[in-house]
Amino acid sequence: MSRKSSIKLTVAASVLALASVLFASCGADESSTADAAPAAEKTTLELVQERGKLVLGVTAGVPGYSAPDSEGVWQGFDVDLGRAVAAAVLADPDAVECRPLSAKERFTALQSGEIDVLSRVTTWTASRDSTLGVNFAGVNYYDGQGFLVAKDSGITSLAELDGATIAVQAGTTTELNLSDYFRKNGMEMELITFEKNDQASAALEAGRADAATSDQSQLYALRTKFKNPEDFIMLPEVISKEPLGPVVSQGDDQWLDIVAWTLQAMINAEEYGVTSENVDEMKATSNNPNVKRLLGVEGGIWEGYGLSADAGYNIIKMVGNYGECFDRNLGAGSPLNIARGYNALWTEGGLQYGLPIR
Repeated sequence: MSRKSSIKLTVAASVLALASVLFASCGADESSTADAAPAAEKTTLELVQERGKLVLGVTAGVPGYSAPDSEGVWQGFDVDLGRAVAAAVLADPDAVECRPLSAKERFTALQSGEIDVLSRVTTWTASRDSTLGVNFAGVNYYDGQGFLVAKDSGITSLAELDGATIAVQAGTTTELNLSDYFRKNGMEMELITFEKNDQASAALEAGRADAATSDQSQLYALRTKFKNPEDFIMLPEVISKEPLGPVVSQGDDQWLDIVAWTLQAMINAEEYGVTSENVDEMKATSNNPNVKRLLGVEGGIWEGYGLSADAGYNIIKMVGNYGECFDRNLGAGSPLNIARGYNALWTEGGLQYGLPIR
C-alpha cells in the first residue's frame, strides 16, 4: 500500500469515528431534551377554571359602566360583560374579581396577565390592534367624543371653545382626538390633563376648566356625580367615532372566541326575543334553530370552544341579553337614561348586529 493510500484510510477512519461520537452525542442530547421539555403552557380558559374566578379590568369608577355600589359590589355595563363571560366559563356570574385600572395601566395589566379580560370603555383602534399585543373581541358600545360645559357659560357650540381651557384624561384617544380637531380647525386651547376621568370632570365643576371632554356616555355618567348636574350641558357636536369593546391578550384564539361569542350571544338573544325571564320557556319550546343553537339544545356550538353545552343558556339566564344589560345600566332603567341610538339593534335603525349562531 502506498503512503497516500495509508493516509486516506487513516483520515477516513478518523472521520467515521468522529461521526459515531457525534451521532451518539446528538442522540443523547435529543433524549435529554425530550425528558427536560417543559409542560405545555396552560390556556386562559384552563387558568380561569382552575382559579375559579375571572379577573376583570374595569374603570376606577364610572357610573353605569363600572362602579362599586353601596355594599362594595361592582356594577355596570362593562361589569356585566365580565359577568357574562364568567357565566359561560364557570356557570357563576359572581365569580368575577374587578380590578380598577387607570387608562395608562389597562394595557400593561392585560399584557402581563394580571387580568383575563379588559372591559373598560376602551376604543378599538388600528394602532392598538397592531402595537400592543392585544385583540378586541367586538364592540359593545358605539360612542363618540363630546364636550360638557357649564350652562351659565353661554357656550352653545364647539366653535366657541377657541382659546378655552379644556380638561381631559391623559393617555387616551380622547386627548389625541382633541388635539387633532383643534389643529385641523385652526383653533387654540389650553389643555389640562388628569390621570382619571372623574378628575377632569371635577375640574369643570370647580370652574378650573371651560369644558371637559370624553366619550359622551362617560360625560353623562360623570355628570351624575355633580352637586347640581342640571347646571351642565352637552354641546351638540361629536368629533370622533369611539367603538368601545372588551379586549384580551393576543396568542390565545380560544379565549378570544369565548369572549367574542359571549357578547354575540347577548346581542343575538335580544334579536331572537330571548330574555333572562323567558329563557327556560324558549329553551323548551322554541322551534327556531338559531335559538336552539344559542341555548345549546343542538349544534354543539359552545362545546367547540371547550365549554359546556349550556354556556349560552347560562349567559342569558344569569346575566341577560344585550338590551336588558343596556337598559338597567345605561338606559331607561338607570339614572343615566341614555337613548339606545347607534346601540339599538340593526332591525331598529342601530348598529348592533348579532353574528350568525350557526
